Amino acid sequence: MNTQPTKIKVLQAIRQGLIGGGESHVLGLVEQLDKLRFEPIVLSFSDGQMIRQLERMGIHHYVIPSGKAFDLRTARQVKALLRQEQIDLVHAHGSRAASNLLLPARSLKIPMLYTIHGWSFHDDQPFLQKTLRVWSEKLLTSRVQRNISVSASNQLTGQQHFSSFRSVVVNNGINLQKFNDQGTYPDIRPQLGIPAHHTLVGYIARITLQKDPFTLLHAFHEVLQHTQDITLLVVGEGDLRDRTVALASELGIAGNIVFQDFREDVPAILQATDIYCLPSLWEGLPIGLLEAMATRNAVIVTDVDGSREIIKDRQNGLMIPVQHKMALAAAILELHHNKPFRIALQNAAQESVRTLYSVDQMARKIEQQYLEVLSVNRYQAGTLPIQS
Repeated sequence: MNTQPTKIKVLQAIRQGLIGGGESHVLGLVEQLDKLRFEPIVLSFSDGQMIRQLERMGIHHYVIPSGKAFDLRTARQVKALLRQEQIDLVHAHGSRAASNLLLPARSLKIPMLYTIHGWSFHDDQPFLQKTLRVWSEKLLTSRVQRNISVSASNQLTGQQHFSSFRSVVVNNGINLQKFNDQGTYPDIRPQLGIPAHHTLVGYIARITLQKDPFTLLHAFHEVLQHTQDITLLVVGEGDLRDRTVALASELGIAGNIVFQDFREDVPAILQATDIYCLPSLWEGLPIGLLEAMATRNAVIVTDVDGSREIIKDRQNGLMIPVQHKMALAAAILELHHNKPFRIALQNAAQESVRTLYSVDQMARKIEQQYLEVLSVNRYQAGTLPIQS
């Protein structure tokens, strides 16, 4: 007789298979979930490096190719998957995944959680586009069983836009066994032709509008008017990558920049960098920033939601205005020239992450949300709630 308890099947759904903050969150979550209690399955709407990592981890996964926020063909495929796998709970990450999962999950009476990894609407969007996205987020957040905000500032933004918005805050977390300054990794500087005496500035992110690579390059152009003993390492892919490479050539700064596609040895890269720049236009709670801080980088961020929740200016990092190339250049130069201050920020950054942002803490809190949602759902359906 099989006395093993039935595992709770949780479908983790996310927009794409390329690696970004949300995808890193999903990878960390499915790795840390209690496998005696939960069986994670991942659904992505495109292929990419995340899928390769899931394969190596032995995590069951699916790819349903779709570039749309919603269409009936995708909805039918998703519904068939939910039935086939007998999913108990859906956890959607980001608005694109949520919009594609909401109707199939509701039609099968499967409870759903929605993690908001930063809102899809922003002040710099055209009025009609922002209005449509606010409306769609309001619809999504009001129809799921539970919303999770990755930062208190994201939760506040939701409350300001939708009077009925409710969520629990579960901060992103990182693997502190993987991201620290104690690992023994090959020195990437000789591999990439970076002089040992150079200050190494890292920009490790999806190269998209959100991460504002153009302001960074214009700022770095200004930096090079004052020193040549510095290199910018750009690691990542995205729809602005080609334009970013072209801009580096146009500005005449390509000789001090190393471009790399997506790499899996991010801990080794972060251990080699001295400064980490994240000049974002908006954020949820940036995982890349946490990883850089954990590996003792001095960090420079823009004053946006999520980042300002982590960074206290001149205490554990530097904070600058959005799209301000001169402020960014000044911050880089200060950390380049003032090594004692840079080291102080590196130490403070690492300490602040160690105490607040572990992936294990994140996973335990999310597991509790799963159990609570399932208990409420089963009670409402007239069955006994599960025991937590």
